[in-house]
Amino acid sequence: MDAMGLDRRTFVAAGISLGAAALSQDAPSHAAPAQGQPQRIRVGVIGCGSVSGSYLPHLAKCPYAEVVSACDIRPERAARRAREFNIPRHYPHVDQMLAGEPFDLLVNLTDMQEHEHLNRQAIEAGKHVWSEKPIANTLAAGQELLALARRKNLRLWGAPVVVTSPQFAFMARTIASGALGTLAAAHAEYGHEGPTWSSFFYEKGGGSMPDLGVYNLTTLTGLLGPARAVSAMVSIVTPKRTIDEKGEITVTEEDNAMVLLDHGNGVISHTQSGFNYFNPHGHSGAKEERHTITIIGNHGWMGLVGYDWEPHGVDVATKDHPESARRQVDAEGYVWQQGASLAAESLVTGKELLVTPEHALHVVEIITAARESQASGRRIELKSTFNWPIITS
Repeated sequence: MDAMGLDRRTFVAAGISLGAAALSQDAPSHAAPAQGQPQRIRVGVIGCGSVSGSYLPHLAKCPYAEVVSACDIRPERAARRAREFNIPRHYPHVDQMLAGEPFDLLVNLTDMQEHEHLNRQAIEAGKHVWSEKPIANTLAAGQELLALARRKNLRLWGAPVVVTSPQFAFMARTIASGALGTLAAAHAEYGHEGPTWSSFFYEKGGGSMPDLGVYNLTTLTGLLGPARAVSAMVSIVTPKRTIDEKGEITVTEEDNAMVLLDHGNGVISHTQSGFNYFNPHGHSGAKEERHTITIIGNHGWMGLVGYDWEPHGVDVATKDHPESARRQVDAEGYVWQQGASLAAESLVTGKELLVTPEHALHVVEIITAARESQASGRRIELKSTFNWPIITS
């Protein structure tokens, strides 16, 4: 019987005993480097806008990475990052980057619409890839990318890294322990008033789900298991936006989304995301203290304090201990922008990541299914899955 056919409690318990072995099956084995091989992965970063300002400081401190080139279609941005982080080469086009200073791992921080074709071009050129979300625009395209990478003995990973936080690990262990009893429901939310610095968020291939909802969808499927079906409503609340350097634009992708997931065994979750959510903490959402993710069972309740990309703790209440107690307040070094550094570490040491391309592609399928559900008014059955449970010691 496959995993999705098992009793949820039995499957989770079995997953704990399997440990790390179960987590490594999504990717081909990657042995640690032989003696004498370089212990630092040469990294090329493409996309030198705002997100690079978060990734590059982390990569600069990573003992497994050496950033050797930067690329941006705005050459001045690549030149600025090269000066700022002492990167020896910078380029105005991906073709020049791939033909220039040799590197091993492409870190793709470009607009969402550019990820799929740039990831393909890098893999075809023999590069490992760490990509910001999403790694592809459709499940089929992403599976083709992954198959290509494996044929060439290359690795492909995609953000977000929410399953690597100690708060996620605590929540997964709490569920597996049975402390919440039989699970029934979960809710997650993430939103703000929408970026003004680029139009790509609102254009075809953008939208609130691949930009914002992707975090919560990754967390909920990581905690509750792969979704079997999606029912959703998505909409455009603000049809015109004013964008820096462009002025007024027409919004073509959803800026408001409500997504229901059927995880099997009666468990249903709900995610909402949007670019019309007032947040007193501003766009960054820093210092958020609300519960943005809640998990409910018949014996207990659990709420993540803050966002899953910047968690501050987990509140838990159960029948045995009905007074809510805050647990796992230490982030233990976890930050949302650590993915490329983790990828470099994996390539050097052979240590497998909890982040897998199959999980990322499952979330891509959920997003496309949500849009199909809105267009058709139907419940959409899903085809993809990933190795689950995601349990750490």
